[in-house]
Order: sequence, then C-alpha cells, then structure tokens
Amino acid sequence: MIFLVGSVFLIVLNKILKVEEQYDWFVWAITLLLFIWIMHFVNVFITNKFMGKEWERKQTEKLVLKQELKIAKLEKEIAHEAKLKAESEQYATELKKKENPPSNLTNE
Repeated sequence: MIFLVGSVFLIVLNKILKVEEQYDWFVWAITLLLFIWIMHFVNVFITNKFMGKEWERKQTEKLVLKQELKIAKLEKEIAHEAKLKAESEQYATELKKKENPPSNLTNE
C-alpha cells in the first residue's frame, strides 16, 4: 500500500507538478522503492534470521526475568510497608494507653 502511494506521489511530482520534468526520474525512484520493498519482504518472510525462534525465546526469558525481579522488589516494599504500618499501629495503641490509663477506681 505504501509502495503504491509512494509511486503515485513520485509520478505526480514528476509529471503533474513538473519537478525536473525534462527527465523521467520517477521510474528510477520507483525502481529503487521496489528493490527496497523486495529486500524487506525477503528479510521478513523468507530468511527471518534476525528474529527467529531462538531470538524470541531469549527475549521472552529476559522479559520474564525482568518482571520477576520487579515483582520481588514490589513484594519486598509491601512487606516493609506492612511492617511499618504494624509498628505505627502498635505505637498508637501504646500512646492511647498512656494517655488514658485504665481506671481502677470504683464508685463508693
């Protein structure tokens, strides 16, 4: 699709907008685009050496390891925050006990 749009654009530039009209340069530009498109097609659908199954497996392992490290870090942070919360609640309870000592006086 991009190849077709690009080709039409080059033809319009050369023939209708009269950019360097004395020479049909759009033919060479379209040939170059076609060559690049064919090379891309071969690389993606035929050779596929760069991103094969082995590369995909390695990348998946990297991402899983990275995610596991993040999860471990988050769990550690949550445990630390829970500890701090428990300590602060215990401290608050102790303060309340000090401020309001239990009344052992009975009304006579």
